[in-house]
Amino acid sequence: MKACALLGGPKSAWPADLHEQLQAAQAAGTLLIGVDRGSLLLLELGLVPDLALGDFDSLQDAELRQVTSQVPDIRYSNPVKDDTDSEVMIKAAFCDYHVSQLTLFGATGGRLDHALVNLLTVLQPEFRPWARHIAICDRQNLIHFYTPGVWTVPAAGYPYFGVANLLAVKGLTISGARYNLTRYNGDYPRMFASNEFLPDQTTFQLQLEAGLVAVIYSRDLVRFDHVN
Repeated sequence: MKACALLGGPKSAWPADLHEQLQAAQAAGTLLIGVDRGSLLLLELGLVPDLALGDFDSLQDAELRQVTSQVPDIRYSNPVKDDTDSEVMIKAAFCDYHVSQLTLFGATGGRLDHALVNLLTVLQPEFRPWARHIAICDRQNLIHFYTPGVWTVPAAGYPYFGVANLLAVKGLTISGARYNLTRYNGDYPRMFASNEFLPDQTTFQLQLEAGLVAVIYSRDLVRFDHVN
């Protein structure tokens, strides 16, 4: 079973078609999770989450009653705690619901500390086994995490990608892209940005002997300025 989780990040950072994505996912049997204010945001979209969790400190009393009256599985976390709401959610998704894939929405934009928590959680030893099964999606970007191995990485509808080593890496190789990289070794985080898929290719090859990397797909936002 797959899962989608909506966190409390600003709507301006949501994918433009988020409602359609989540509606189709839930209709296909995907587990829908609301994290703190994300639970209310899902209800405002006309979608009832299967699971809502958090300390709910961002909700007014009436808003919390609305969530608790509709969501079948409510889990309260202690506001004075070591784990963030997103970390509690990831544990529940993989340990209790045994999901095979988890996509986070509303996890970027707004407060930078919240965005970094969501990006860097997979580096913690207890979360690292799930890294390959977690994705983060917003209006411009899609992030997947890759562990040691040889991977064929699909374009996923994005024109650009970057590869960031989040841990010390050994033998990081990118081939079949516009800019290739051969057996890079590094002991600090580094971003190999602004790479592109070749015009006649819909994949590139990623090889990693040790470490953990993020593949960050991206697209530019087209803006039109109207002058009267």
